[in-house]
Amino acid sequence: MTFDTHRSATGPVAGPLSTYRLQITAGFDLDAAANIVGYLRDLGADWVYLSPLLKAEAGSDHGYDVVDHSLVDPARGGADALDRLATAAHQAGRGILVDIVPNHVGVATPAHNAWWWDLLQNGEQSRYAEAFDVDWAFGHGKIRIPVLGDPESGDDEGGTVRGALDRLELVDGELHYFDNRFPLATGTADDGASPADVHDRQHYELVNWRRADAELNYRRFFAVNSLAGIRVEVPWVFDESHREILRWVRDGLVQGLRVDHPDGLADPAGYLDVLRRATTGTYVLVEKILEGREQLPTSWAAAGTTGYDALADVDRVLVDPAGQNALDALEARLHGGDAPAWADLVYRNKRAVADGILRSEVLRISRLVQNDDHSVGDTADAVADLLAWFPVYRSYLPVGGDNLQAAARWSTAHRPDLQVEIDRLLPLLGDPGHPAAVRFQQTSGMVMAKGVEDCAYYRFSRLTSLNEVGADPDEFAVSVADFHDRQRTREAAFPRSMTTLSTHDTKRGEDVRARIAVLAEIPAEWEAGFEQLRAGHPLADAPFENLLWQAIVGAWPASRERLAAYALKAAREAGTSTTWTQPNVDFEAALDELVTSAVQSGSTRDLVTGLVTRVQHAGWSNSLSLKLMQLTMPGVPDVYQGSELWETSLVDPDNRRPIDYELRRELLTRIDSGWLPSIDESGAAKLLVTSRALRLRRDRPDSFTRYAPVPAFGAAAGHVVAFDRGGAITLATRLPIGLLTAGGWGDTTIAVAGRSYIDVLTQESFDGPILRVGDLLARYPVALLVAADDRTALPTPTGRHA
Repeated sequence: MTFDTHRSATGPVAGPLSTYRLQITAGFDLDAAANIVGYLRDLGADWVYLSPLLKAEAGSDHGYDVVDHSLVDPARGGADALDRLATAAHQAGRGILVDIVPNHVGVATPAHNAWWWDLLQNGEQSRYAEAFDVDWAFGHGKIRIPVLGDPESGDDEGGTVRGALDRLELVDGELHYFDNRFPLATGTADDGASPADVHDRQHYELVNWRRADAELNYRRFFAVNSLAGIRVEVPWVFDESHREILRWVRDGLVQGLRVDHPDGLADPAGYLDVLRRATTGTYVLVEKILEGREQLPTSWAAAGTTGYDALADVDRVLVDPAGQNALDALEARLHGGDAPAWADLVYRNKRAVADGILRSEVLRISRLVQNDDHSVGDTADAVADLLAWFPVYRSYLPVGGDNLQAAARWSTAHRPDLQVEIDRLLPLLGDPGHPAAVRFQQTSGMVMAKGVEDCAYYRFSRLTSLNEVGADPDEFAVSVADFHDRQRTREAAFPRSMTTLSTHDTKRGEDVRARIAVLAEIPAEWEAGFEQLRAGHPLADAPFENLLWQAIVGAWPASRERLAAYALKAAREAGTSTTWTQPNVDFEAALDELVTSAVQSGSTRDLVTGLVTRVQHAGWSNSLSLKLMQLTMPGVPDVYQGSELWETSLVDPDNRRPIDYELRRELLTRIDSGWLPSIDESGAAKLLVTSRALRLRRDRPDSFTRYAPVPAFGAAAGHVVAFDRGGAITLATRLPIGLLTAGGWGDTTIAVAGRSYIDVLTQESFDGPILRVGDLLARYPVALLVAADDRTALPTPTGRHA
């Protein structure tokens, strides 16, 4: 085999030079992935990065709902297909990185999950009772399952539960509620009792689905009832849930692991230490969202994060700070003249989550710190407020204890009546060994995710390209100098951390964000166009309308079905005019009409296409700049499936659509034959940038060993982002509309060493030490320079040097 694990001098795998993320599904299984290994090699990707592979719920298109840890999902190809993919990848010199899910399992279909089935059948006596995080005392010895429907019209409140239980049936030794199947404890159904009476004898209690918010007694993934948390900190639970994963590593099938949602674990650092020992130092990344300038704990046995922090930096350096005041004013007007500050919006939404869909988690923490002198209500009020003010996803005590203190200060300033109770709670919640502190740490990330990612992001419409996972929408733009400072920090602290632009979780694909970012350069034009669109299709929810029209313009062209699905999901997540649990039929009908008008011939479509025409070319310029910077900046760049062409997806499941790899192969073949594509709808120019940058990183890793800003001089110097990675020099354009308005590059130059250079993208040569930016960027808004006297710097598809 030609596979190179890129081992460090001390032995453990140092990790990939780049990755390419694939969503493995029944429709695109492991054999389908093996069939494109040759294309990925030619593209320049170093490792293949796979979504979760263990057996998941039937029909799952993401794989995060694992139901059986012991085998590769047959629907995704099974173990034999993983062997075939590993063989194909390794023969092509590629490694494999796999996403794993230690925090939770899928329980939507109990019969498919042997651990959960046994728990329901045997209760606290089940071998698997220790594996799940259940508060048995709160459920009076039963685990509550929120599956019962609402009462029929006319039923009184007292008859709600019994009325639903009357629909239970005993079938083949199981208890059935419509399509839901549940086990029966031994000896509980053999005396002719009614199904409802048999239900009462079980170790579980079927309850109305609405009771999950406040009365659930098992830990979940966020507020998803069908994903039950497991206690991976228990040694045997780790062993049994990781046995197959460790086999992949031990047998050389897999070279790296990506850990999903470590914030849900009782002890993330401890888990990572155990994983490191079990895998003898395999390359590990964590799906950790950092807030602001928060840094990943250096004590963690991980190479870094999955890259949302890098995404935020790259997006913001391309945003025009001059547009902030006008867009702030528009946001304020849409809110009736008084737009909420981002921090206030976050607090209110997080508090609503803590009092609403995650109330059961708050109450469980409260029960752990309860005493006779304080009511549950007072304690829960204080806990909920601390969670709402908590400034990051979670602490890792003793690391992050300052965040708990900060939350306490803000809470007591806002609610002086909570001072006494918060003072009582702080020593308990700050004690790493206290069960309430562990639980609080596991819960704070849930509240942040549901209150911010899944709510506030849909209510803050100022410039929605900033409303992205891992980013702070309150940070409008990043200066070039700040961008450079952040990259120097990244290179020094976590040089093997991943960077990314799009994932299966991003709210908008990278090229949607790149186009929306242009609006900061033309805020007055956007406001005028938006008001015309809004006048034709008012929804009486002005901030949401702003968010929606930005999405439509950003993703254009898109089908009615895609836009309608996004509009409905976004509106229900925002929760301002309709919700998941109480849909507003009239509003949703108007929303559907709006989308139909946008895509059908007529005045609305004309307005949309006019706005798209105005921002399209500038958006493409931003897209190429985003891509080249991300692929060449410090870190390990990931390319999300298909994003080597324009990635105009919206939120999931839109961003998990099938990818046309034949088209990409054909375009790459043309490029490798010497074609320099125009910047147009095909996206081929982006494929050129992606392939050339990935190949250079693969073939010349020694050219990416440092980070030094390259200064620009002249009238348009502010439109350049340039940096030297130790031999490879990146140039990217920012604020393209302003550049065009000012008359172009003019006399703008960069200073480099006094030698000749080749642009890897165009193969053109330039002589230093002073290079005119207008010459470098005459064809594309980006350039990737290497010294011309080192011919090995010119990469080829297979990695053989020119």
